Amino acid sequence: MRMFYVFPALVINMMAFAQDDLLNELNKEEQGTQYAFATFKGTRIVNGQSVETKRKGELEFIFSHRFGLINEGAYALWGLDESVTRLGLEYGISDRFGLGIGRTSVDKTFDGYFRYKALRQSNKFPLTVTALGSVYYKTYPRNSESPYPISTEDRLAYGAQLMIARKFSPKLSLQLNPMFIHRNTVDQDVENNDDLALGFAGRYKITKSVALSGEYIFRLNAKENQPPDYVRYDAVGIGIDIETGGHVFQLVFTNTLGMFERYTITETYEDFGAGDIHFGFNITRTFQLGGKR
Repeated sequence: MRMFYVFPALVINMMAFAQDDLLNELNKEEQGTQYAFATFKGTRIVNGQSVETKRKGELEFIFSHRFGLINEGAYALWGLDESVTRLGLEYGISDRFGLGIGRTSVDKTFDGYFRYKALRQSNKFPLTVTALGSVYYKTYPRNSESPYPISTEDRLAYGAQLMIARKFSPKLSLQLNPMFIHRNTVDQDVENNDDLALGFAGRYKITKSVALSGEYIFRLNAKENQPPDYVRYDAVGIGIDIETGGHVFQLVFTNTLGMFERYTITETYEDFGAGDIHFGFNITRTFQLGGKR
């Protein structure tokens, strides 16, 4: 009868020791994993998104400004007479998941999105992978200004993209992102409801506080032989990043006025190669709302 009690006790103790050994091995493995950080300086590269997410409790404020075309010359002060803006906020729900909202003066458009970092580059995995889903609501024109009624459904568009990036060195980071945009209502004779694109982006750090960023968005299913009023171009952006204390100031040269994907993919009217370039800037500031980390 005594063995009847001793044997289960031995089994329980052996299981406890095995569990402790397993936890110790997992902790050692986790401690041995070295993750890449700051693949890009912020959640934006130039006009487009990056793989970065805000840490839990961080709030990022982005103020973006684009002027008119530089090649308009001195009469328009090389584009400075015209301008469009975007105000945006993004908050880190966790270190890998965040929510963002924004409003752009182009078409008076509101955008909202979520961002989730599914995989992180480390000494055991070569890439960082982040998924992003977004919705866009175009409030211009008002129904009172339109020759035909526009419903809420007509004004909506949706986007999805997967950002895949690698930090090759402390100076060089590259990113590839397949992108999808669906617009509920378009002129189907000259436009698509569904548009596909492939984004290429990179960042090279020149000094401790200065870096060069660039991106190119290649439209995969653009309609050919378009009428002149419906010709669209691939979006190109070049940025000079300057880190100054608590914020990043970026000088921008781009052929698109859109600072959200629906516009950059489907409504870029200017040809970068022909000199149709807008000057602008992005200012990014991060606030810690959840206590010091």
